Amino acid sequence: MTRALVLGGGGVTGIAWHLGLLCGLQRAGVSLTSADTIIGTSAGSVVGTLVAAGIDLEAAVALQEVPAPHRSGGDGGAGGDNRGATGGDNRNGGSTGRWLAAMAVLADPSVPAQQARAQVGAMALAAGTPPEQSFLAQIEAILPVRDWPDRDLRITVVDTADGRDEVLTAESGVPLLSAVAASCAVPGLMSPITIGDRRYMDGGVRLGAGADLAAGAERVVVIAPLAMLSRDRIVTELASTGAAKTLLIEPDEATLEAFGGNFMDPSRRAPSVRAGLAQAEAIADAVRAVWS
Repeated sequence: MTRALVLGGGGVTGIAWHLGLLCGLQRAGVSLTSADTIIGTSAGSVVGTLVAAGIDLEAAVALQEVPAPHRSGGDGGAGGDNRGATGGDNRNGGSTGRWLAAMAVLADPSVPAQQARAQVGAMALAAGTPPEQSFLAQIEAILPVRDWPDRDLRITVVDTADGRDEVLTAESGVPLLSAVAASCAVPGLMSPITIGDRRYMDGGVRLGAGADLAAGAERVVVIAPLAMLSRDRIVTELASTGAAKTLLIEPDEATLEAFGGNFMDPSRRAPSVRAGLAQAEAIADAVRAVWS
């Protein structure tokens, strides 16, 4: 039996919720971290790397309760310190506006998907976000490993030039730090990341959760903090895998309240991780039925 764990995007609050869910399920005797394949997009690439590296989930959850250090400037980027959180207070309304404009392009059904992604790529390149080295340093501070874990870890990114989506693995020859940073580079908020002679942005621009990349697995569980934005696509992705058993875990009402209105707000990490722990207790039997 092969099992795939798919972790979707969702910013700072999504990372905290992911960790809370995974830890809560582990407490209930359901270890999703035993997955044969781990697929991570954006925030999910951070959590996927942590899971693949064998991080202590209890310790990771405890660190989400620690207040994030103050960051000046409000550049909206991912940040934080080596205690395991991404941050940036995202007070820059212009950055948020650019992200919303990008989402509007992606949601326009009259524009072919890859063309829409290319348009968003052009927007990301022109956004005037802080230098990519600054963002790389912020991501480096939250990754406990520098080399690809010895697991089937797949990270999604999108080429800013042509909107092509790619899956990076240990065999891609790309540094793990660059792969995770690129997958997290939200257009309008963070600088695209240079890999070779190309520049890449947030794998979430692909929309969905990346569940289609789990094709061939017999059991697939998707955790999607932003499922409300593309639920139909995620359902279609799951159907395409051919898996005998699948499950989509999306935020419940209490979790959405914990997230608040800004998915990059580090002050919402603690309530988000608690919401994940609570939701895990409620859904443990449903997850067990699919996974075990």
